[in-house]
Order: sequence, then structure tokens, then C-alpha cells
Amino acid sequence: MKSVYFDNNATTRVDPRVVEAMLPFFTEQFGNPSSMHGFGANVGSALNRARGELQSLLGAEHDHEIVFTSGGTEGDNAAILSTLEANPRRREIITSAVEHPAVLSLCTWLEKNKGISVHLIPVDSKGRLDLDAYEAALSDRVAIVSIMWANNETGTIFPVAGLADKAKAVGALFHTDAVQAVGKIPIDLKSTAIDMLSLSGHKLHAPKGIGALYVRRGVRFRPQIKGGHQERGRRAGTENTPAIVALGKAAVLATRYLAEENTRVRALRDRLEKGLIQRIGNSFVTGDPDNRLPNTANVAFEYIEGEGILLLLNKEGIAASSGSACTSGSLEPSHVLRAMNIPYTAAHGAIRFSLSRESTDDEVDHVL
Repeated sequence: MKSVYFDNNATTRVDPRVVEAMLPFFTEQFGNPSSMHGFGANVGSALNRARGELQSLLGAEHDHEIVFTSGGTEGDNAAILSTLEANPRRREIITSAVEHPAVLSLCTWLEKNKGISVHLIPVDSKGRLDLDAYEAALSDRVAIVSIMWANNETGTIFPVAGLADKAKAVGALFHTDAVQAVGKIPIDLKSTAIDMLSLSGHKLHAPKGIGALYVRRGVRFRPQIKGGHQERGRRAGTENTPAIVALGKAAVLATRYLAEENTRVRALRDRLEKGLIQRIGNSFVTGDPDNRLPNTANVAFEYIEGEGILLLLNKEGIAASSGSACTSGSLEPSHVLRAMNIPYTAAHGAIRFSLSRESTDDEVDHVL
């Protein structure tokens, strides 16, 4: 049976070139990068090189603005918790109604257990942020704004550079969860007022369990993992060198393929969407039609459960994901689609197809 993997927003295949780059750091170059002997120095140099490679992809001004983490969730949590700790007089957070659970679950916990006020900014039917509501929520009581760069379900891109400027005007820090955006669209952090950015390696063909948090130089940062001096005292623990090297290599490759993501992959995505809508009645594409990630297609099929679609697709060797969370005992659509006021008749049948640079015309043909 032909196999088609269109679930790249969930995770990507590790690029064989990334695997090749990391393998020596399990065997020949196994030293601790903090050690003063040659074994450690060689590994430390590789770690610094990876930091520079990621800096280049992000358009950061300095390589020491990169803090390696275990992934996007840790980066999101560290950014928000650090800011609240560093600015105890500010007791408010602004975020969007369509954020990843790594942000929303933390905000809910902070509101319930720490008395932090959370402003959830709504979105419209295309998943676009309500800018008037955002501006109304800004004040000198806000410690941090955390708005994702691009939504993981619909691919809708938010105007984070402009949002960061407005946050800066009231003295709040601005963090963006860019897990889905990094490697898919151009990013140049040094030209923005963004203070912190989270990313995860397994979304750009690196392994799981490695990520990074960009922290702009001058931002007061309070480490959430305390111990040794690693990462300039911002994240304790012996560095996961093989995975860090892998992330650096993945960043180099992502830079190389960025144009292809926004041309060939986008064209594949558009052809898939057009073919589905033409073939199947009572279906439509969700998200901002003019400002979405080039690889992401979220298509709502009315009057049918998404899980049924996924099971039948799986029988044809096709991997996609559901926009609804219809797990046992729950028939609620995803919080993203609910926030967009997608009708229940369609929200339950929303399917996300997420392509990558490895996707092909033949695969699109097979899905159609």
C-alpha cells in the first residue's frame, strides 16, 4: 500500500542528513561540553556552532540570545514564568483564544492558583486576532503578551511584529510561540521588538526532545531549571549535545529550503485544497485564506465525524489529523475551531493536512 504522511505539524521525519550530523556525538565526540579537556572542548565548539546556525535561521542579533531547551512547551513555560517572576508588580497576561495548550493550560493554572489575570483575545471566523480587543487589553499592569506566530491547526499567521510594538509601548514583554512558523516562513528577529520566541526541533526535521528559547539581549530572565552554569545560567543541566547539533543542522537545511516551502510546497497545498473542495460537497477551508502557513490545509467536512474520516484515510495509508478532540466521552470540537465559531456540523469533521518539503505531487494525487 502507498504510504502518505501529511501530518507534519504534529511531527516531521528526522532528515537523514540531520541524523548523520548527530551520530558522532553519541560515540567519538562524547565529552561533556563543560569539561576543560580536549574531549569537552571539541563538543563545546560543536554546541556553539549549532547555536550560531539557529541564530542565523531566526535572524537573531547574537548567538548567546539562544537558550537550548527540551522543546516548545518548556520554552513557552519558561518565558511566561520568568517574566512574572522578574516583574512581580505586573499581574496580567495577554494571550489568544487559539494558543497551543502549552500556553493556555499554563495561563489557566496561573489564574486559578496564583491570581494572575489572563486576557484571552478572541479571533474572527478566519482565525484572525481581534486587534481592537488586543489594544484594549494592553496596560501597565500587563507583564507579558504571548501570541503564537502561526496557528498549529489552521496555519493562520498573526502579525506578531506589530503586536510586539504595541506591547513594548506599555512596557510589557512580548513572547511568541513560533513552533509552527520556524523553518516555514522567513523570520528576522533583530528587525522586531519581539523579546522571546519558542521553537521545537521536531517540527523542522530534527529529533524530538530538543528546542530553543530566544531571549533578546537585555531581557531580565529568571531560570526555571536551576543547577549548574549551563546556557549562561539560564537553563541548568548538561546539554543534550547530539540533539543540539541536530537542531543546528536542521536550521541550516531549513534556511536552504525556505524558498521551496513557500513555492512548491504551497502549490501542493493549494492543489490539495482545490481538489478536495471540488470533489466533496459541503466542505470548506478554514483559516485566513490570504495569510497562512504554506504547508497547512485545514478542511472542514460537514455532517461527518473527523475520526471516521481519519480511520478511513488510514486504511488507505494516509496520515492526517483531526481538528476536533472527539476522544472517548467527549464530542467537543477543538478550542481553535470553537473560538472561530465554525458551525458544529462542520467543526466535528475538520481535518488538517500538513505537508513538508518531502511531500510530492504523487502523494497529493493519492489523497485526492
